[in-house]
Amino acid sequence: MEPENGTPLPLAFDGVVLHQRLSDALPELAERVLERLVDHVPVYDTMPAEQLKEIRRVVEQGIGSFAAMLRTGRLPTDDQLLSLRQSAAKRAEEGVPVEAVVRAYHVGAQECLRQMLGHATADDLEHVQAVTVLVFPFLERMTVTVVAGFFAERQAVLGEEQSARQALLTALVEGADVAGTAARWGLDVPPCYLVLDLALGTHPDEELDRVSPVIAGKRKLRRLRVELDRHVDGTVLSALSSEGGLALIPCRIEPDQVSDQDWARVAAALSHMRQVAGIDITAGAAAAAPGDIPAAVTLAQEVRRVAAASERPPGLYRLPDVLLEYQLMRPGPARNELARLVRPLTTRPELLDTVRTYLRCGLSRRDTAQALCVHPNTVDYRLRRAAEITGLDVTSGPDALRARAAVSALDAAQGAAGTSPSRTR
Repeated sequence: MEPENGTPLPLAFDGVVLHQRLSDALPELAERVLERLVDHVPVYDTMPAEQLKEIRRVVEQGIGSFAAMLRTGRLPTDDQLLSLRQSAAKRAEEGVPVEAVVRAYHVGAQECLRQMLGHATADDLEHVQAVTVLVFPFLERMTVTVVAGFFAERQAVLGEEQSARQALLTALVEGADVAGTAARWGLDVPPCYLVLDLALGTHPDEELDRVSPVIAGKRKLRRLRVELDRHVDGTVLSALSSEGGLALIPCRIEPDQVSDQDWARVAAALSHMRQVAGIDITAGAAAAAPGDIPAAVTLAQEVRRVAAASERPPGLYRLPDVLLEYQLMRPGPARNELARLVRPLTTRPELLDTVRTYLRCGLSRRDTAQALCVHPNTVDYRLRRAAEITGLDVTSGPDALRARAAVSALDAAQGAAGTSPSRTR
């Protein structure tokens, strides 16, 4: 009889067949493997006695499979390794790291070799070589089996966790039975959520000809989720695409207790996310109790849109940050009348853009010229022409305030109509 590598069986050291040596030493070998794991792999040192007893049985099964391979010369089949695959799935369910699970089998193989090689003589060279050749495919088969079982269970757990998160997010956003949904999935509901409506910029990779925009977009989202989870204490509920979406950050205080320092930490996390992902991120934000999430989502969306319409830079914005623009952009007769003041400039986009930039630059003609890449004299000329057309001299205090309100109202009206103001240089 020959094993798969062609060496005659039975394999033996010093006249004693190897599978018999391993079978006779099985209890002692299993104990040594378990001791090494407890001493050198921290997670095993924290396991209860009942779990260690189960792991010892798995170790014995692994050594038995190795002994059977030495007896037959054939690697164990998938059916023969089913119990080891199931054991790996249990470890995944228990939260044992996969590297700790795999290491147990390598430690077992090392102890088996040590047990056998201690009896080898100079006349056993051919069988030593045969055993060495068999060890590597055996470890490969065991590792593949264990990892497959581990990650099949881990994916199932992650899928269930994701389903639970999405169910709770849906209930919160739709104003459904939040308490009942949380109880069904075994989730905790905090007293408050920080609601973020996110607009994500395009990563440069998404615009490269030879790069899949779908893959680049998913990489961008993965970086964002990793950083969001890293900076947040608790489970973030999110529904994000490559363009943006919603994120609910759990908060262990009541909404009216959320301080400026709390928001500053969220803004800092958002800034770090921008750097890591390499994109612009603008977020509208609001704090709300679980039952008030639908209204908070609407408010966060409106705040983010107002910040974008008023040309705020990327960052985190709450209602107090855009209070004036928010009120000016609300539909009504006053907004329409304000928009009418500067509407004639829509036919002269270079004038409207100059007025908007001048207001944004704090009434500085030099900064305005630099932002528009034109000469300061050109800025003066355009502002005079705008004043002639509208009757608003933005270089004077009272008219500057009215012009700022009028431009915000115009942007809001055009946004509601599905158009956007022109931008020129």
